[in-house]
Amino acid sequence: MALASLSTLAREWQINKYLTVVRGGGDLATGVVYRLVRAGFPVVVTEAAEPTVVRRTVALAEAVYQEEVVVEGLRGRRVNHPDAALAVLKEGMVPVLVDPQALSVAHLRPWVVVDAIMAKRNLGTRISDAPVVVALGPGFQAGVDAHAVIETNRGHYLGRVILQGSAEPNTGVPGPVGGYSVERVLRAPGPGVVRAAKQIGAEVKVGEVVAWVGEQAVEAPIQGILRGLIREGIAVRAGTKMGDIDPRAAREHCFTISDKALAVGGGALEAVLYLLQRRIAEMGEDPSTV
Repeated sequence: MALASLSTLAREWQINKYLTVVRGGGDLATGVVYRLVRAGFPVVVTEAAEPTVVRRTVALAEAVYQEEVVVEGLRGRRVNHPDAALAVLKEGMVPVLVDPQALSVAHLRPWVVVDAIMAKRNLGTRISDAPVVVALGPGFQAGVDAHAVIETNRGHYLGRVILQGSAEPNTGVPGPVGGYSVERVLRAPGPGVVRAAKQIGAEVKVGEVVAWVGEQAVEAPIQGILRGLIREGIAVRAGTKMGDIDPRAAREHCFTISDKALAVGGGALEAVLYLLQRRIAEMGEDPSTV
């Protein structure tokens, strides 16, 4: 049998055995997908019809707008049906399925579901959605909403796997980067449609106009690199997080998965592997026959 045929058969076997659905395609979710895919898991991402991602250059969610994106070698492609998602998986890519409620989970019947929406509350994920269900951040209780919860708050416990209880509550205060916390975040001064004045990766100085919301200017509160900016044409409400300035001023950080996303992704991968082995042991089946 040709090597290409063997590769295809191996991929199909992997899809049937370890299919994983990740809800959300933002930058943290993309870190999770990156870790899972590198470990051999076939992953389908579900997303909203109009994602409002800030760190767009490192988010698979951008495939909803661009049809296809690449993040550190991870190739994502927009699809519109679960069956199309399976076809894209066979090509070795990550399908990004427009499915805000993750209704496709019932159709796909994955072994693993990871809620990586980062809404700070549960938007519908149930512990019964799959044999293994993992959720990121606050809003979930391990053992009730999911089998495991991953800590997403910066600090000593970042990336930890929680099997009982919940992640630390949402403080509403961004974690410090380069000595800055709330100062580095750009928020909409009022309601309106976003227009960009700067592109992601641009250097900005204090007081420079980075974007417009309607007729209101959004100015840089600190000096650094514009690491993230919500897509033009998105309508936002007052106070919406719409940008991120990195005071470390390393342009390459704008186009690579962050330390936080990789830490959270590592925690999610650990949880998935641990829980799969535990579930297989409970079922009394050899992993090679599952």
